[in-house]
Amino acid sequence: MTFEDFPCLLPEAAAGDLPVRVVHALRPAQLPQLADLIGGAAAAFATDAGFGATHGQVLLLPGEKGVDAALLGLGDGPQDEACDPFVYGVLPAHLPAGAWRVQAPAGVTADDIVLGFCLGGYRMPAFGRTQPDTGAQARLVVTPQAIGAAQVAACMCQARDLINTPPNLMGPDDLARAARTTLEPLGAQVRVVTGEALQAAYPTVAHVGMGSDRPPCVVVAEWRGSAADATAPLLSLAGKGVCFDTGGYDIKPASSMLRMKKDMGGAALMLALARLIMLRDLPLRLELRLGCVENSVSGHAMRPSDVIVTRSGQTVEVGNTDAEGRLVLCDLLSEACDSAPDLLLDAATLTGAARVALGPDLPALFSNDDAVAVDLLAAGDMCADPMWRLPLWNGYRAWLRSPVADMNNISSRPMAGAVTAALFLQNFVKTGVRWAHIDTYGWNDSARPGRPEGGESLCLRATYGGILKIFNIEDIMGQ
Repeated sequence: MTFEDFPCLLPEAAAGDLPVRVVHALRPAQLPQLADLIGGAAAAFATDAGFGATHGQVLLLPGEKGVDAALLGLGDGPQDEACDPFVYGVLPAHLPAGAWRVQAPAGVTADDIVLGFCLGGYRMPAFGRTQPDTGAQARLVVTPQAIGAAQVAACMCQARDLINTPPNLMGPDDLARAARTTLEPLGAQVRVVTGEALQAAYPTVAHVGMGSDRPPCVVVAEWRGSAADATAPLLSLAGKGVCFDTGGYDIKPASSMLRMKKDMGGAALMLALARLIMLRDLPLRLELRLGCVENSVSGHAMRPSDVIVTRSGQTVEVGNTDAEGRLVLCDLLSEACDSAPDLLLDAATLTGAARVALGPDLPALFSNDDAVAVDLLAAGDMCADPMWRLPLWNGYRAWLRSPVADMNNISSRPMAGAVTAALFLQNFVKTGVRWAHIDTYGWNDSARPGRPEGGESLCLRATYGGILKIFNIEDIMGQ
């Protein structure tokens, strides 16, 4: 990956003799020193224009030949800490074309600026719509070390692209192809399990997908870092890749179905995480499993009251066909445990209950290991990519009982839906395997700095940073 992949970035070596203008990033407490920073006349203009350095506020400063410089407000308060990279995402849409640098206060890293600028420059693919030529754009002048933050941005934006793709263009086979195209050039061995082999190895994935004309499949990828031998720690990732979710026979209302192309957000997140791990060549062994499927309504679709024999041999009664994500994941978790991973991590857009409890910006974290949870949460806090831990409360396990199977896929009570979904998954994680489950939303309901409306890769930076902590790895890129 090179800077050529990021048209919004301009390497110093390529800037040459180009004029480079400056964005002064400021907090409200710095306003009394504004005249010393940009001159008295410019400071008076900023005051008259109402610049208060509030979060995401941009002001262009005029000069003799047009815009001479710019001001960016960083705001203050708990939600505007120095590590917040997203505030720099407002710049690509506000700065005129040309080369720019950002001058920021102490505590702001160059990686934060580069990451935010790249995320703010993200544009949803056209998908057949004729896009107007936007012409020249603002470009951020960067040092060679910025490639690390650019890699993170690239992985996040790939996840956004996958989630944003219309469902007619992103079926199970398309998602599997995207995984192969992404991972094989990085040295991963990738296989896609379909047909009779899928039915034998992943019966729950097959059962969820049998109602669709687009057959389900499972992606299995294996990789080893260049410094990893056969005894290196094994990290196993699993992602829910429901490319579209009608709810099946327990069909969703139309309003709830509008965003169901995002129901493969967990798979997109785990694929992006695997890509970042490979780009950074971490000294790990890595396994990735993606359950790629469509939950449709047809004469062949799964029915409420079906009983499925899972890969592990445990039986599940289908209490609700719209609780299909946990069925997709359970066989992936079972197989992952066969390799005795040092850490098993899964992600899914699993429950509306997690959104009711925590809203769209805080993915729910569950873990059977307190130390793992602490490291993941701390990593998220450090990089402004937070999660919130919810309990694997054993007192609710009885709510999953079934009179005809080992368990039901839904709770008998209309409460704690995210908790009972995680408890269901825990039944398929072997004792002794450290496991964490992320219930994420994968979507921005409205546009904010650095976060355009649409698909989002929440937790990518948090999980990556957590992996570094858990395995005591020093990342040479500094992310």
